[in-house]
Amino acid sequence: MAHLTEHTTRYVEAGLQGAPNTARAYAGDWRRFTEWCTAHGQVALPASVDTLAGFVTHLAEAGKKVSTIQRSCAAISKAHALRDLASPTDDKKFKVLMDGISRVKGVRQKQAPAFSLASFKRTLKHLDATTPAGLRDKVILLLGFTGAFRRSELSSLDLDDLTFSEDGLTINLKRSKTNQLGEAEEKAIFYSPDPALCPIRTLQAWLRLLERTSGPILVSFRKGGRLTDRRLTDVHLNKIVQRHLGPKFTAHSLRASFVTVAKLNGADDSEVMNQTKHKTSEMIRRYTRLDNVRQHNAAQKLGL
Repeated sequence: MAHLTEHTTRYVEAGLQGAPNTARAYAGDWRRFTEWCTAHGQVALPASVDTLAGFVTHLAEAGKKVSTIQRSCAAISKAHALRDLASPTDDKKFKVLMDGISRVKGVRQKQAPAFSLASFKRTLKHLDATTPAGLRDKVILLLGFTGAFRRSELSSLDLDDLTFSEDGLTINLKRSKTNQLGEAEEKAIFYSPDPALCPIRTLQAWLRLLERTSGPILVSFRKGGRLTDRRLTDVHLNKIVQRHLGPKFTAHSLRASFVTVAKLNGADDSEVMNQTKHKTSEMIRRYTRLDNVRQHNAAQKLGL
């Protein structure tokens, strides 16, 4: 029975920890909270409501965004849940405090901007895909956009996730932010009539360069341009996207731009969700970047 309890505890902890990126962020938030507690003579675990209130007030006064404060609270709540302790984040008075911080600081989050399809095409056609680095970067841009990938999903892609056919390419998504249990999820990539813009032909050229049948798809280079088998991290992917699209864009812009361009071209929410794997139309609306008032505007359809 003790052996069973040990395994059960391990599974419960795995369920509470969530995605690897989230777990890393929570670990940093928890470290900052414990350091603050030590500096102020407070107990971090279990934390009192007054202790947590003092910490979030400190964060707010230090100019931290509401989303950062909320993530810190989530990390503290997780730490308590892992040890079966009541979390001070559930206290009604603390929730009133958080509502006040949100009202004073505002809750609007900075979103990754979307690019236009015309500017994206120009970027791709000016990218030198005759070099290994240029070809790899073109794969990142094309796959990230046409597959509406999160950068963590792009980073984790392996060769055995790919299935090519006459109709296109199917990519098996082992895990994602919204699919932590590894249920079967797939993305479809299609041929483009323009070879210079085709994600499948570009990927196939890159795979011929890799000269292997397993392991990560997107890898780094050694000095001199020699290929390695080291998987690119999501941080590296972000830097590559910004190098080609500009500093105001991020790897997440590829996903946001997929949603925006698809919606402008008449795709309905269910079609978009079939690729992005969002669960609700509300999330599609949040991802759609229609900053120009002339875009997707019913005033064009009045018949005058």
